[in-house]
Amino acid sequence: MKANIAKIEQLVRAAAKDGANIILTPELFQGPYFCKTEDTQHFSEAYPYRDHPIVQSLAPVAKELGVVLPLSIFERDGQEYYNSLVMADADGSLLGVYRKSHIPDGPGYEEKFYFRPGDTGFKVWKTRFGCIGVGVCWDQWFPEAARTMMLMGADMLLYPTAIGSEPENTGLDTQLRWRRAMIGHSVSNVVPVAAANRIGDEAGQVFYGSSFITDDGGDLLIDMSRTEEGFACAGLDLEAIAERRAGWGFFRDRRPDLYGLLGGGKSRSES
Repeated sequence: MKANIAKIEQLVRAAAKDGANIILTPELFQGPYFCKTEDTQHFSEAYPYRDHPIVQSLAPVAKELGVVLPLSIFERDGQEYYNSLVMADADGSLLGVYRKSHIPDGPGYEEKFYFRPGDTGFKVWKTRFGCIGVGVCWDQWFPEAARTMMLMGADMLLYPTAIGSEPENTGLDTQLRWRRAMIGHSVSNVVPVAAANRIGDEAGQVFYGSSFITDDGGDLLIDMSRTEEGFACAGLDLEAIAERRAGWGFFRDRRPDLYGLLGGGKSRSES
């Protein structure tokens, strides 16, 4: 864990020097992606969020550099375990914790063994550099999550992720649809989206990187490769984006009176 934290700190410092003021890191970067298998020894790697080594190490860096750091962690709260994100503002203060709402369960991504579904609801934090909504990996596939964060006032949507090859379906490459899903959120909400994915071969499970940033129209501002380690920066004018968002009228023309089935009811059809 110490080596990974040190590497992330080095990249954070380099990105801040390059002008970044919000710096997104991948999901569960404290070590290898341990959810490939079910192994109880990994529960010892979880900590209360304020005491987590990642938070203890990098929140002071956020203060020193004057940057906002969304920090992905393995959280323990009493007898419960969560895949969580802590938002460190540019003064080093902790604005709170978000617990991943949607928990996947499948070959190579057996997260339900480790994590309870989040109980925080979606979060949007007012930071020094804008209102930030964050979904964690599997959350990014759900348009309801993105729209909810937008209705809560998000200026941007950020997604730390850990996704790559499918161990039991080697012919399936989800990289393009993974991007398309988030680009769709960008277009339909007129909002910049950034995703940070891990890279590399971890005992045969290959994570495909491809981290990116879109503008508010879904066009790629940053397009990293499948194997590229490092950082990339893009500038955004949030006031101009908010004006364009209002002009598109997507939020003006919403019809929540017609969306009742989104509340969890069963689908109905009529002939």
